[in-house]
Amino acid sequence: MQKGVMRPGHVQIRVLDMEAAVSHYRDRLGLIHTHTDSQGRNYFKGWTEVDAFSVVLREADEPGMDFMGFKVTDAATLAARKQDLIAHGCQVETIPAGELDGCGERVRFDSPTGHWFELFAEKEQTGKWGVGERNPDAWPEDLKGMKATRFDHCLLYGDDIDGTVDLLQNVLGFQLAEQVVDQEADLRVAAFLTVSMKAHDVAFVRHEEKGKFHHASFYLSTWEDVLRAADLISMHDIALDIGPTRHGLTHGQTIYFFDPSGNRNEVFAGGDYTYPDHPVVTWDAAQLGKAIFYHDRQLNDRFLGVVT
Repeated sequence: MQKGVMRPGHVQIRVLDMEAAVSHYRDRLGLIHTHTDSQGRNYFKGWTEVDAFSVVLREADEPGMDFMGFKVTDAATLAARKQDLIAHGCQVETIPAGELDGCGERVRFDSPTGHWFELFAEKEQTGKWGVGERNPDAWPEDLKGMKATRFDHCLLYGDDIDGTVDLLQNVLGFQLAEQVVDQEADLRVAAFLTVSMKAHDVAFVRHEEKGKFHHASFYLSTWEDVLRAADLISMHDIALDIGPTRHGLTHGQTIYFFDPSGNRNEVFAGGDYTYPDHPVVTWDAAQLGKAIFYHDRQLNDRFLGVVT
């Protein structure tokens, strides 16, 4: 957090059918549906999250991600990072407070991979859902579906991942935790970055098209919860991508599936941690199958190729 960027704050996802999407994210993923705003966007949070929301759904003609937001420590840091982004050559826009319900002023900027990110310093905090903050119970009794605890990270596809890694590391203070490298081509294939102690807060895979969205990920408490998510996927005929399995990268226990609009979701448990003095973990591109799917050790064309 050397530049004052603390953690992921939210993601806005485009969906084709809002009614179907709300049912999926509320009843299947188990996020808490907080409200609908005046623009028709729907807001959600994981039950352990203290912020008022972390996921926003916007109905559109095509699926994908509008932007991902990160929280900074205070207004002074927000102003300083805005100037740094401008000096770096980013296209920067200031979004007024209240454009997202309960969120303060946001600084939105583009990236070399074609993705839009934003920073904010203030957001309404409503506390952990259903348990409170004084003598809290272990968990709420009336959670739905997979009982997702929090929005964790996004994996994004784009062409110039080296440029985006440089932006996030040198301007915003992210740490490169893990990467996939093709030594023969002298090429970084994937990069996993963090601003916290997590294995990653955002990740990138090299892809010929800019601005593509691979998945949004949500944290579960245990491997048994991942297996239960797999049962729910079958019980409700949700489109499965792959899993349950384990990643070599980050060592998370995982399953991937699709929302009704074709956006990929992940729920996972476990995973590595990252301290500032940790060296970068590197996987060879020749071992990419094992890096992604540690048990099968084979690549899945749908997992690699289907993006929104």
